Amino acid sequence: MSPPARPRHRSILADAGLSALVAFGLFGAMIGLKTDAGATSLILTPRPLAVAIAVAVVFVGRLAMLGWRAARPAGTPTPKRLGAVMARGGRVVAPVFLVLAITLPCYAGRYYLDLGILILTYVMLGWGLNIVVGLAGLLDLGYVAFYAVGAYSYALLAQYFGLGFWSCLPLAGLFAACWGILLGFPVLRLRGDYLAIVTLAFGEIIRVVILNWVSLTGGPNGISGIPRPTLFGLTFTAGGGEGSFADFVGIEPDITQRFIFLYYVILGLALLTNWVSLRLRRLPLGRAWEALREDEVACRSLGINVTVTKLTAFAIGAMFAGFAGAFFATRQAFISPESFTFIESAMVLAIVVLGGLGSQLGTALAALVMIGGGEMFRDLAEYRMLIFGGALVVMMVLRPRGLVSGRKPSVSLGPARQIPVELLTEGHG
Repeated sequence: MSPPARPRHRSILADAGLSALVAFGLFGAMIGLKTDAGATSLILTPRPLAVAIAVAVVFVGRLAMLGWRAARPAGTPTPKRLGAVMARGGRVVAPVFLVLAITLPCYAGRYYLDLGILILTYVMLGWGLNIVVGLAGLLDLGYVAFYAVGAYSYALLAQYFGLGFWSCLPLAGLFAACWGILLGFPVLRLRGDYLAIVTLAFGEIIRVVILNWVSLTGGPNGISGIPRPTLFGLTFTAGGGEGSFADFVGIEPDITQRFIFLYYVILGLALLTNWVSLRLRRLPLGRAWEALREDEVACRSLGINVTVTKLTAFAIGAMFAGFAGAFFATRQAFISPESFTFIESAMVLAIVVLGGLGSQLGTALAALVMIGGGEMFRDLAEYRMLIFGGALVVMMVLRPRGLVSGRKPSVSLGPARQIPVELLTEGHG
């Protein structure tokens, strides 16, 4: 029997009022006081209107969310028709996105090429982390450490041994995979929050070592002059000249040609990451990852070697981060410890969670929304993170399982059926 409407309305108002009170305690000093430069010292300027607006937004937002939940009770199953539409839409959206990605240099300018390179880099990082978090269920907050290992591996090999990008690319992935195994050994018995804390500490340790080992990494000054990739020995320079791509083909040299080449390099690396991930999911190793994610005790009882399963997840996910790090180094031609902070790990993890754990298409869509959408608010630098955080909160309320929440099993007896959203919890598919 449902409770009376009046007490329910009162509880909703009380909850919204409590949220507004908490918001007032948080925003009272953060937003309500602004420091301005005076003649001899800083002056605190009160802003009561800004605090009132922030508290009102929290109150109305909480009220709307609770009202929506009351109108649609928690646990309401997703309609089968909606699940079928999402399944068919995924089969259509993925090829369309692939065609648009391949043909982007034909109609896009330099700015959009650079933005596409950035988005594809995060797509590749998201697909790599999706192996660890989405498939194996291991929460990793230090993923940026492997990204840094790949970048510094290529930069140091190019600086001290004169190796090129294509020679260092597999080595960067190999070094990052070795560090992934080193991280995996101490955390074999950890799960959940404890695993997240240890991986976070590992990421910070790598950053601090890079920052303080000045004789090798350059410390805070970083490493500059990192060589660009070549195409069968042909360089991409603005001035052209002998040995350049423009001179070999017989066209006018242009700096855009290098951006087009870099775009196709990262597109190829991202597609390779996607292909390997999809193939691994169908192998016994991929099914062992999914079994580990659902229930580690049941996984052990089935005779699966949990140690090897965890280590392979960390190693393969770290390898793809190493590839992305090597590309980041050659694209920027300069790296420093400031490029590998915790915010990068948080961004990649948010992409994986927002897209839907285990979903390749969802991760790509989330990277497009978060990285590409973030560029739309570049002019609103002061409110950029506020808008970004608010959008994430709204998204998690409306679709807590991510953009693409349903998925198909990797292996099935008979026709593969879409697993509905309500069963995508631990121990239920």
